[in-house]
Amino acid sequence: MFSVAQFVSAPLLGATSVLGFAPFYFWPAPILSLAVLVWFVERTSGPGRAAAIGFFFGLGYFLTGTSWVYVSMTRYGGMAVPLAVFATLFFCSYLALFPAAAAWIARRIPAGRGARAALAFPAAWALAEWVRGWMFTGFPWLAVGYSQAPTGPLAGYAPLVGAYGVSLLAALSAGLLAWWAPWPARLHVRRLLHPNFAVVAALWIAGLALAQVTWTRQAGEPVTVSLLQGNIPQTLKWRPETVQPTLEAYLRLTVESKARLIVLPETALPVFNVEVPPGYLELLARHARGNGGDLLLGVPEYLAGPPPRYYNSVMSYGLSPTQVYRKHHLVPFCDYFPQWFFIAWVMNAMQIPMSSFSHGDPVQVPLAVAGQHVAVNICYEDVFGEEIIRQLPRATLLANFTNDAWWGESFASEQHLQISQMRAQETGRYMLRATNTGVTAIIDQRGRVLAAAPQFVTTTVQGKAQGFTGSTPYVLWGNWVFLSLAALMLVIPAVLRPR
Repeated sequence: MFSVAQFVSAPLLGATSVLGFAPFYFWPAPILSLAVLVWFVERTSGPGRAAAIGFFFGLGYFLTGTSWVYVSMTRYGGMAVPLAVFATLFFCSYLALFPAAAAWIARRIPAGRGARAALAFPAAWALAEWVRGWMFTGFPWLAVGYSQAPTGPLAGYAPLVGAYGVSLLAALSAGLLAWWAPWPARLHVRRLLHPNFAVVAALWIAGLALAQVTWTRQAGEPVTVSLLQGNIPQTLKWRPETVQPTLEAYLRLTVESKARLIVLPETALPVFNVEVPPGYLELLARHARGNGGDLLLGVPEYLAGPPPRYYNSVMSYGLSPTQVYRKHHLVPFCDYFPQWFFIAWVMNAMQIPMSSFSHGDPVQVPLAVAGQHVAVNICYEDVFGEEIIRQLPRATLLANFTNDAWWGESFASEQHLQISQMRAQETGRYMLRATNTGVTAIIDQRGRVLAAAPQFVTTTVQGKAQGFTGSTPYVLWGNWVFLSLAALMLVIPAVLRPR
């Protein structure tokens, strides 16, 4: 039966799961929390109460893990505190519906407890994350699979099944542990020989072995890179009096760089490309040519109409012909104003500048610069693994251009770094992260951070990036392997219903 203890414990379990993500990287936390959640769900009287437990678990999970939403709305959006509290609670309640749906589906399937715990729940949980990743433009943040990046025992599966597939395996581990767990019985040595425990151990050992597999191969010599972190406060970034100091700061950082590839963050220049002072872009290009390479610059782009269009873009300057990447996956209430009448007031209250961008093409070619083919993604786009692989296998490097200043001193920037680490592991490619306030970093093809800058300082991350070619299984098949496995795991318990 659904008890008061479960009612109180569920949100605490959800909050504890956040320890699995950056900056903590305690990967066992989500698996153990999910195991207890499965145990709760299997001891409810029906699907409705199981959904209630899942909802409260999700509420604690997202209120803790995405608390930066409140920071963005109050500190930088200018929203009144009561309104921001309501909006944050509304948003996290919506996200909590997905764990609720997973618990309801798992409890609803007419099968024995073991089959539901080990098969139905993991499949339902991972599929709910996948749906959350595209419904209403998608919010894949805090998918459990990310907690395994870069060194968790299940991270080795990322090049095969992607982040959602890793979520499936993490939830499978939780379900098997919940089925095996000795509670309320005493722990005995003989229980360590239980088949479920052996399967979990084998799953993790295989993941550690897969992490040593090389799926891609080096392409040419490493290229020297400079990732510029301008550290422009978000409260000042769009003010007219800040434009000139910002341009001077990035020009100085650029001139100090000797790298063949120089990377500036998202909207590094807080004016449209057509409004940049005459000669400024040529100064950047000239220096890049002098280094024998190119510069990639985040800048708002204006294209004359009719109708006129505005893009959140990355443009290249230097030895190579000027090229452009235009952000495709725009963020509601940040990159554009969605016509959702029931929450449109949020956008009016926040008054975010540069919030009417147009969508770039869904499939764009990598930028050929500095002897590499760079698959560009802007800010939030790198949380969509199935979109990143559209530019592969042609791309030899990945590059994320971000302005994470919106999130203040919250966990969000480190969480975003961990997502980029997963993208590197999925694709077998280096990921270059150029951010305004951090975390600016060079990540290798195994998801390891080779060099990074501290947050909220003006600095440059220097290093080398090795290009890679070839395809991981995930690059070839995307999420189809994960979806097939999850569907099969839902069907099997129904077939194996108890007599």
